[in-house]
Amino acid sequence: MNRRKFLSCAVLAATAGATGGAMAMGTASGYNVVGFAALYGPLGEVLVNPYGIAPLTAIIKNGGYELLDADVRVVPKKGGQEIAYKVSRSQLLTHGGVPVFGLYADYQNQVEVTAKKRFKGQVETVKFTYTIYAGPITGIPSGAPHEKSLMFKANVKKVSKKFADRLYFVNNLGTPNAQTMRTIWNNPMGGAMTWQFPPKTVIIDTKGEIRWFLDYRDLWKPEDPYSNGVMMGFHQNLDGCLTFGFGQRYAKYDLMGRKIWNRRLPNAYADFSHALDPAQNGHYFLRVSSADLRRADEKRVHTVRDVIIEVDQNGTVVDEWRLFDILDPYRSDVIKALDQGAVCLNIDPSKSGHTLSAEELAKQEAEGEFGDIAGVGPGRNWAHVNSVDYDPTDDSIIISSRHQSACIKIGRDKKVKWILGVPKGWRSPWKEALLTPVSAKGQKLNCTDVECTDTDFDWTYTQHTAFRVDEKSDKRYCMISVFDNGDARNLDQPALASMKYSRAVIYKIDQKNMTVEQVWEYGKERGHDWYSPVTSLTRYEADKDSVMVYSATAGMDFSLSGGSSTPPRPVLNEFEWGAKEPAVEIQMSPGSGYRAFPISVKKAFTEN
Repeated sequence: MNRRKFLSCAVLAATAGATGGAMAMGTASGYNVVGFAALYGPLGEVLVNPYGIAPLTAIIKNGGYELLDADVRVVPKKGGQEIAYKVSRSQLLTHGGVPVFGLYADYQNQVEVTAKKRFKGQVETVKFTYTIYAGPITGIPSGAPHEKSLMFKANVKKVSKKFADRLYFVNNLGTPNAQTMRTIWNNPMGGAMTWQFPPKTVIIDTKGEIRWFLDYRDLWKPEDPYSNGVMMGFHQNLDGCLTFGFGQRYAKYDLMGRKIWNRRLPNAYADFSHALDPAQNGHYFLRVSSADLRRADEKRVHTVRDVIIEVDQNGTVVDEWRLFDILDPYRSDVIKALDQGAVCLNIDPSKSGHTLSAEELAKQEAEGEFGDIAGVGPGRNWAHVNSVDYDPTDDSIIISSRHQSACIKIGRDKKVKWILGVPKGWRSPWKEALLTPVSAKGQKLNCTDVECTDTDFDWTYTQHTAFRVDEKSDKRYCMISVFDNGDARNLDQPALASMKYSRAVIYKIDQKNMTVEQVWEYGKERGHDWYSPVTSLTRYEADKDSVMVYSATAGMDFSLSGGSSTPPRPVLNEFEWGAKEPAVEIQMSPGSGYRAFPISVKKAFTEN
């Protein structure tokens, strides 16, 4: 035996001794890898982060046995939150073993498994505990001087017993770094490609611990214009999987990180952000833009956040809603009242309190200035649609248009069914679709074209998320949940920035009589501390008959001198239906939030 072969055998022998047992040798490729790995437990080997993007997951392989069912319990830290779930046979077959979800980062986790296995025709129930170490949080540092860690912290302030088992999916946004925001469209001009915020996407428990995070480094590539953008529009589908989009892509993955599909946008469209709705008809509604629109003046542009497309399960486009043809892209009442310091995620504290004049809008048009800028007309950010929701009762969509301060229902025929928003500036035929505010008794309220008096009713301003509450709606009555950000309230800027506030709101719309009633609100009493100039969510949760609210940029203060601002401190709340005070309050710090919502382990592993 020569020296090289001797050393190789010595290393293998030493490795076998270090593991405390002998290893099978002599296979064509060397030592028996399966035999080595199987030493880690009585069933099969452990694969941590099996699909490369979910480091706090693992698969305990089936060890060659046929598994019929399994129960998993991740033992909590002292005083921590237990995660326990049943695993369906389909999940056992899909993953080739027992999927483990909810590990603690940088920690030796104890995972208890009870499994029913069949071998040689005999069925046996086995119980065992695995020790599984999961590594620390990973990501891409931004290099920004204020960055101290790769992830935000969650400060749990209040959780009632009813909600103690919650897990919350949190979609926050990181700081752009030197690799991002280097790409723009130039053929044709305009668009919103420059949105390049790295994701901070996690699942937290009600103790504030991170129990899952997305390691996006194999998905999100800042140097590739077709693999970057802001990860947004997350939903957990009925099958337990996640759908979302980013830039020029939209995707579906399960909670273990297994890719179901990850697709380029169809060629005619660009710049996904904000909204992807998995609809009841099995299709997906995406908020995108036109990749090439020839305007009436013959200029060709990428448009900005003003197109909805419907794609089927195979990614085929089956319909589109071109909002610049359906709505009035030159209605400027809201655009002129916006705080230019925070036009959605285009944050510039030096412009805090500044607004656009009619002359400035006219100059944009005269000079052909296009792109992700507040303005009017196709090719500018005139609509800024940030949510879309499908209504199967009449085959229509409900959108939230931030820069029109309106929630709007549009039919398959591309006709506007109703508009919930401040009346000022709407011309015919749109003004005929405006909803009339009424009291709980159906009495018309005393309202001008910008505000209602002697009532708690208010329209939403620069809002986010207009979601139909399916469980409390029917063909005539439509309940919707909205986060009223509150910038440009009453189409004006207040004397002091500290006078601004946000609200979570539930409206009841009588689609036959074209009226709207405000049935619940929260936030006004929290004042400016809870105010979110941009982003955020309000959504009904059927499993606990509750309302989930995420004031995702709360605490961002533009009133500081020198054109600076304080970083946001997002606030997550959940309310029992109709309650005036939250049952849950968790504050994230530091960083900008986008959306958050409860995640169901049962949907992911038990029901499918």
